[in-house]
Amino acid sequence: MSSPGSLIINARLVQPDRVINGSLQIRENIIETVIEGGPSSAGMNLNDCEVIDAKGAYVLPGLIDIHCDAIEKEIQPRPNTLLPMDFSLYELEKKLAGNGITTMYQSLSLGVGLSLRGDELLVQAIDLIHKYRKRRSMIRHRVHLRYELIHLPGMKLAEELIRAGAVDYLSFMNHGPGQGQYKRPGSFEAYVMKNQGVDKEEVKIIAENAIQKQKAINWEDVRALSRLAHEYRIPIASHDDDSEEAILNALEFGIAVSEFPLNMETAALAKEKQLFVCVGAPNVVRGGSHDKNMSALDAIVAGSADILCSDYLPSSLLAAVFRIAEHNISLSHAVNMASLNPAKAMGINNEYGSIEPGKVADLVLVHPIEGYPWIQRTIVNGTTVYRSDFFLS
Repeated sequence: MSSPGSLIINARLVQPDRVINGSLQIRENIIETVIEGGPSSAGMNLNDCEVIDAKGAYVLPGLIDIHCDAIEKEIQPRPNTLLPMDFSLYELEKKLAGNGITTMYQSLSLGVGLSLRGDELLVQAIDLIHKYRKRRSMIRHRVHLRYELIHLPGMKLAEELIRAGAVDYLSFMNHGPGQGQYKRPGSFEAYVMKNQGVDKEEVKIIAENAIQKQKAINWEDVRALSRLAHEYRIPIASHDDDSEEAILNALEFGIAVSEFPLNMETAALAKEKQLFVCVGAPNVVRGGSHDKNMSALDAIVAGSADILCSDYLPSSLLAAVFRIAEHNISLSHAVNMASLNPAKAMGINNEYGSIEPGKVADLVLVHPIEGYPWIQRTIVNGTTVYRSDFFLS
């Protein structure tokens, strides 16, 4: 994707520490100039530029989503209903651009008994993402490998994928019964039955196997995988931390992100240990956790969370940003949670995540209408990939 240059005028530019009324110039797909006021005040060159009149819209940095398993749901919208992978990726990409997400860490589960697709299809999906992003794409696709620790044979595949350069972000999960998200008796079984369409007898076997596999986890192998990820400069996350012990154990593996801590005490400790704490945008939009865990908004207001992800619903991310800004939190701070902070966690903040000269021109033009943030335009690498003007008449 390339562009001869663009000039955005009459915009409310959301920068990391403030919002200014100003103009922004893009050259060679890079943000060249950001100024307060109109272009004439800085002598901006309008020659060979597309002039985009924002008409008072907010201009945000493109959203960076580090955890969303929507690709799995797109491939398999119902149990035992697989759609062609290329079709699924193309259709999901359009939805992401329309929701202002310009970089997506596609979350793919490596875990028999919990993954919707299995190892072979997982590899096919990762291969497709890499081939597609080399050829063309509307947004930036990255791979977030969610390794289920109780999937013991998956360790070798995880290592192979890392060595092949196929992984951009790695998280360690344990969705086994009796701990973390599934401490409540029967909660693991209920989840698996709902998501995989198995009956009570089948899920009983799955649960028993999971318990045995939890006992068989080789933690030295997990440490070795962590070291390999660090060697390849891949950020690592823990998942569903529920206690001080969980955070301290995760720190042994050099994690950078604590995803979805289950309670306020654990989130606060993670921040104290200088980890990024990632919470779900659907939790913010709904006003609470669907599993009766920690309120994401409470953690954000308390200063114990600094990254928003869409989790399973891409449309929730931008809506959550503006919902946060209604709670005595600046819009800049709220936007940082879905742009600059995830960029920092992933080590890409030198190029992405904020509206600053020298950074890649990933931008979203947003008009709040009746309290809802409508997207007028999404720009990726200086090129408009989504546009809708229906509400401007």
